[in-house]
Amino acid sequence: MSARILDGQALAGRLREEITPQVAEFARRHGRPPGLAIVLVGQNAASEIYVRNKLKAGRDVGFRPDLERLPETASLADLLALVARLNGSAVHDGILVQSPLPKGLGGDAASRVFDAIAPEKDVDGFTPGNVGRLVQGRPTLVPCTPLGIIELLTREGIPVAGRRACIIGRSEIVGKPMALLLLQRDATVTICHSKTPDLAAVCREADILVAATGRAGLVTKAFVKPGATVVDVGMNTITDLAVAMQWFPEGHPRLARFHERGSMLVGDVHPDVADVAGALTPVPGGVGPLTIAMLMMNTLRAARARAAT
Repeated sequence: MSARILDGQALAGRLREEITPQVAEFARRHGRPPGLAIVLVGQNAASEIYVRNKLKAGRDVGFRPDLERLPETASLADLLALVARLNGSAVHDGILVQSPLPKGLGGDAASRVFDAIAPEKDVDGFTPGNVGRLVQGRPTLVPCTPLGIIELLTREGIPVAGRRACIIGRSEIVGKPMALLLLQRDATVTICHSKTPDLAAVCREADILVAATGRAGLVTKAFVKPGATVVDVGMNTITDLAVAMQWFPEGHPRLARFHERGSMLVGDVHPDVADVAGALTPVPGGVGPLTIAMLMMNTLRAARARAAT
């Protein structure tokens, strides 16, 4: 068996094509485009790339995307004051505070920032109000990565109702909301984590397996029921040639690119899983592009809701 590849990059492109005329219509009716404010604190290299991609995506669909920067030395009070200003902004419909925040802000900084964002502008879906609505089965703004996975499963015609689903990872960003979204679509859901005994055996029961652990190659063929749909949320960077060769044989295009660049982006799922799975998301090009596409959808949804009030 060779798994069908679930192309998130292609779907994200189609979603951008769908949303662009809707954004233009919003701007025509309301005299302004939807506005997205992205807050970046400090100089994290990975965050710079993510933010640049989000700003570009916003411009491409016709938003007003604004970057609000704070230095590494900014205090939590500075950040909360910025969030308060954006909460009151008439031109910003969505607020996204890029994670991770500098450690100097304190261990509870992320929670305090999420608490401070106006729920109607919370396009990440992380505020207590939006999480609560999701738990109750009446979501408004939903975390972008799980929402993108649901969109992918739907567009690819992969049944959810009545299926067994297993999620490896219990984060507030992916694992827990993913479980709720699948449960609300009538899947039987199991959440696994680092304390789950005989993890591979539990995962082998799943018709839909979502891996979101941040551990490169954790999921092998032993974890996968033949024909299952496997969704790889992991994004891990490999810089060791010996490790890269455990992933791809000599002559493979991915290994050739590793030789050129000295690094390689891989997921939580080993590529050998394609021999067992029925469908599989690649890394890169799977879930990642859909996360940004769903951010665009959430921003437009937030703009429409604010315009209607």
